[in-house]
Amino acid sequence: MTETATPLVPQPSWLRRVARLAFVLVLVLLAAGYLYENISEARDRRFNPMPGRRVDVGGFKMHIDCTGEGSPTVILDSGMGDSYDSWRRVQSEIAKSSHVCSYDRAGLGYSDASPRPRTSKVIAEELHALLKSAGVAPPYVMVGHSMGGYDVRLFASLYRNEIAGMVLVDADHPDQENRFPLEVKAEEGSWQREAEFLADTAPFGVPRLLGLCENDPALRAADCNFHSAREALWEMKAFPQSAAEAAATGSLGNLPLAVLSHDPGKKPLAELPADIVQPANQVWEKMQEELARLSTRGTQSIATNSSHYIQLDRPDVVIEAVRTVLDQARADSQAVPPKQ
Repeated sequence: MTETATPLVPQPSWLRRVARLAFVLVLVLLAAGYLYENISEARDRRFNPMPGRRVDVGGFKMHIDCTGEGSPTVILDSGMGDSYDSWRRVQSEIAKSSHVCSYDRAGLGYSDASPRPRTSKVIAEELHALLKSAGVAPPYVMVGHSMGGYDVRLFASLYRNEIAGMVLVDADHPDQENRFPLEVKAEEGSWQREAEFLADTAPFGVPRLLGLCENDPALRAADCNFHSAREALWEMKAFPQSAAEAAATGSLGNLPLAVLSHDPGKKPLAELPADIVQPANQVWEKMQEELARLSTRGTQSIATNSSHYIQLDRPDVVIEAVRTVLDQARADSQAVPPKQ
């Protein structure tokens, strides 16, 4: 008679136990980080109330903050991944001359995320819906910083009869990806990897723990949240499409236009290596001159002692440019004979 062998049951080794313990520890840390981030965001916003209001634009809400009185209304559009607060040093002064509104693009700051792609055409359409829902009537003077320059150009292309003027604040050029030195393109890859890291880790409080959030509580309340990090990444990935859309908009005719450019002796962005600043700035200045030629009335000004964020480094230059375009737009409206 043949004996049946009893199968051996392998016992968990110390390596398996360590792996299981490490897995549980990671889960605990992720849960703790998620809780920490959500509590921190809620605390920041509780003690730093949102200015302005949130308006329904068809299934989700967007944030807009309007101050001042007068026409045309100045619309402030921020750069890639930036919320309304990038205009904090200019809006109060512009409000002394006219009605002015800053806002958060969908997914940024205090605005809900949108189900649509994050291209400049979509952004322009959502901004138009926001202004309509908020009761902010045209005409508008559009002000766009950096990638926001694409947005306001698309807005002008789609709603030309509602536009009275434009100010481009160190705005992106649609052909810059083809004209920048190769070293700049190499840096862009690292910037996207950084954006991906922030988007992936922000829900668990990592950027906050690393001290990457703003020190100012009000700015931190608006900007330091996981949905803004995710939105910034999506805008970055959609950037080539936005550039193509902006390139297709063509001339602005005789629209009052002011182009403001950063100081060519300054590093435009802190992340840019020093050895490629000069060649990058030379290309940038040429493209800024081309932007000024979008209108037969376009002008270009250099903001001395300013880097890319002219509205923060030299708010006086932005305020003066906006007031100049407002004056031109008002003169144009008075020169138009009334309809019989």
